[in-house]
Amino acid sequence: MKTPLRIAILECDTPLPDIVAKYGLYGRIFSTLIETAAEGLSLSPKKDLVLSSFDVVGKQEYPNLEDIDAVLISGSKHNSFDNDPWIVKLVEFTQTILKQDRIRIIGVCFGHQILGRALGVKVGRSDDGWEISVLPVELSAKGKEIFQQDKLAIHQMHKDVVFEYPEGVEKLGASPRCLVQGMYKKDRFISVQGHPEFNEGIMVELVKTRNKQGIFEDEQARDALARSGEHHDGVNIAKAFLRFLLED
Repeated sequence: MKTPLRIAILECDTPLPDIVAKYGLYGRIFSTLIETAAEGLSLSPKKDLVLSSFDVVGKQEYPNLEDIDAVLISGSKHNSFDNDPWIVKLVEFTQTILKQDRIRIIGVCFGHQILGRALGVKVGRSDDGWEISVLPVELSAKGKEIFQQDKLAIHQMHKDVVFEYPEGVEKLGASPRCLVQGMYKKDRFISVQGHPEFNEGIMVELVKTRNKQGIFEDEQARDALARSGEHHDGVNIAKAFLRFLLED
C-alpha cells in the first residue's frame, strides 16, 4: 500500500469527560499515536497520512469505502457480544470489509473482539477476570517479527476476550488471562487486545473512576495505579500497524 495512507478511525465510545478535556475523543487520541509512530518511521504525518474519524455509536456514521485504505476500530466500554443495533451494524460493516481485499483492518480491544466476532469465533466475558494497566504480553514468533521486539508491554483495560483464533489467522501473543492477545492475517488485518493509545493519565482517570463506581476493588485499583506509569510499547505497536498497512 502506498502513501498517503487513508485511515478511518471508528469511534466506538466516548472517553470520560476529563480524558476528553485533556486528550480529545478517540479519533484525536489515536491520531496523536499514529502521527507519533509515523514520525518514528520517517513518514510525514501531514503528507503520508489522511486520518478521519467516525462516530459509529450515536451517529452510526461510516466512511465511504472508496475513500479509505484502512479502518481502525477503537476500544469501548460496551460489550462486543451484545446485539445493540449499532454493534450489529459494526459487525456487518467489518464483515463487508473482510469480503473484499483492498481495505485493511486494525482492531484495538473492543475492535479486536469485534473482528473476532465478525470472523465467527466466540467473544465474551472471561472467567479469569480483569487485565488492567501496563502488563506483559508473551509474543509468538510472528508477534516478535511483527512488533520487531522480543517482549511487549501494553496498557490493558478488559474483562472480555476472544476465546479462540479464527481459522487461518496467525497468533501474535498471549497472557495468562487472555490467550488471544493479537491476531494477524497478511494484507487483511492486525489486532491487539490491549490499548496502545493509552497513557498514564488516561489509565489513572479510568482506574480511579471505576474504583469509585465499585467496578474495581480498592486493592485492585491500587495495584493498577502502581503500574500505570511503567514503560509501555504503544508507539512501537502503532509503528507495527503502519508497517502492516505499507506491506505490498
